[in-house]
Amino acid sequence: MAAAVELGSVSTGLRVMFAMLTPNESSFEKVEDVPKYVHEATPFFVGLIMLELVVGVLKTGASVVTISDGLTSISAGMTSRLPLLFMRGCELSAYMYVWDRYRLLELPWDSAWTWWFTFLGVDFCFYWVHRSAHEVAILWAAHQVHHSSEYYNLTTALRQSLTQQFTSWIFYLPLALVVPPSIFAVHIQLNLLYQFWIHTELIRDLGPLEWVFNTPKHHRVHHGRNLYCIDKNYGGILIIWDRLFGTFALETDKVVYGLVFPIKTFEILHVQLHYYSYLWRKSNAYKKLVNKLSTFMNGPSWKPGKPRLGDHVNNPKVTGEEVPHDPSWSLPLQVYVVIHFLLVLLTYHDLFENKMMLSQLTILGMAGYVLLTLTALGYIMDQRPTAAVLEMLRCVVMVTLQRYSYVKPPLPSLAAPTEAFVSLSLLYWALQSVSQLLSIKKKAD
Repeated sequence: MAAAVELGSVSTGLRVMFAMLTPNESSFEKVEDVPKYVHEATPFFVGLIMLELVVGVLKTGASVVTISDGLTSISAGMTSRLPLLFMRGCELSAYMYVWDRYRLLELPWDSAWTWWFTFLGVDFCFYWVHRSAHEVAILWAAHQVHHSSEYYNLTTALRQSLTQQFTSWIFYLPLALVVPPSIFAVHIQLNLLYQFWIHTELIRDLGPLEWVFNTPKHHRVHHGRNLYCIDKNYGGILIIWDRLFGTFALETDKVVYGLVFPIKTFEILHVQLHYYSYLWRKSNAYKKLVNKLSTFMNGPSWKPGKPRLGDHVNNPKVTGEEVPHDPSWSLPLQVYVVIHFLLVLLTYHDLFENKMMLSQLTILGMAGYVLLTLTALGYIMDQRPTAAVLEMLRCVVMVTLQRYSYVKPPLPSLAAPTEAFVSLSLLYWALQSVSQLLSIKKKAD
């Protein structure tokens, strides 16, 4: 019986990942009863990423993921969820506020018609969330995070924005006038989860399904920086919105992935926030107030004298021969980064699991530690001169947190080896920092 239940759970989980639940099994009267589908999908994220790795090696003879890019994508996903430690998601909170005060009609929560209406409504709203994020520069500053990888694999799906959640809620509010929050809470999760599996190059064509659904073939175009790919295929689950509103493009030439101007860094705060500072500098270059404001409200490539969405005449020419940013670094350092990433991933998981039992000050401190770790590991992958000092300071923090049991080993039996490894890490980076200081002093003399 236990095996049957477990198999059923796996089957249900896979159907959740493909938005294949039925109205009967995913309609709830209260928001509190709605499962945390996204949180519970973590094992399926890991499993599908591992499957893609294996199939990729068998099919192409090479890994579809690099350590530096893959860890940066997962780090971005972790960073994007940190605000949930302190508040409920903006989309659901704003939605419930409008529903409680301004709803015009209350569709029955247990009706299949309500379920399907919400399925279409959420996907339609997502199309406009997504399109606006490409056509309004200040919104693009958040969304560009998702496009910053020059690779295209399932880890890319996890490369999410820290700040986009603070504006996307606006687009879903019309649904709050008629659709119960519990049904919306289901579909906002299913819509997001569906979009995970379409981030792969291993699935080439799905035949007639390509006419209606968003697929890996269509979404590859969306992630391309080829001229024919830019600002195309915004759909979430369905591609029909792009066909209706003129933003659809077929995959033709080889897709070259990433931003038009690649950022070439793995440092997570830069990945998340660099475009905001760029917009600020760009607006400061103009004297007229209207041009300053237009810098933020028009398209990312807009300049005075150009149409609202700008143009792409200054884009670097895409030849198809471009090589993704993948600087070489030693195998021992790669192993080091992976081990410390897994350790902070465990801390991150425990933080979310136990947040109801922790004080706000503790949560804030632990969230800061997670962000510090992801930043320091990014510095190491970027091979920055200041990486040694930052990592030394991070190891000091980690040793302190271990001493007070805020950071725990993967297993109780691994407590001593983990503490020894972290202590040796601290010693190594302390020696590296001293060596760098002596080298700088020697050059100065």
